[in-house]
Amino acid sequence: MARRSRAREAALQVLYEDDLNPGHDPGYSDRFLRARLREGELLEFARSLINGVRRHRQELDNVLSDTADNWSLGRMAATDRNILRLGAYEILYSETPNPVAINEAVELAKRFGARQSAQFVNGILDRLLPEPEPEPEPEPEPEPERPAPGEVAD
Repeated sequence: MARRSRAREAALQVLYEDDLNPGHDPGYSDRFLRARLREGELLEFARSLINGVRRHRQELDNVLSDTADNWSLGRMAATDRNILRLGAYEILYSETPNPVAINEAVELAKRFGARQSAQFVNGILDRLLPEPEPEPEPEPEPEPERPAPGEVAD
């Protein structure tokens, strides 16, 4: 497993716990991260993801609710909901390239979600991406002037 993928996996586990047990001791989460991700760089990356999702959770939830037609966040599986928060955070607030953020979220959904979770996560996160700018249509080339009937061309 790629190094940053491990950090995302650990971040997901902490976010899942936050979601299901909001009154838990935040020190426990940090101890969990330190035990799971011994490398400083990975630990800091996971912390940045967790802190970002925590800080922007209301905005993320609003965006996801607006994007997920016919699905309220409360109806989603807790795993899917937190994978979506993590992916949406990376798309909207981080420097992670959008295709990487979506791919990583889909991989988390495959590993931790139900059978349809990967498709569900992919579909919603894909809708968060900005619409590509349409390419301008090329200007038509002017037609060469034709002599009027009965005129002689030069």
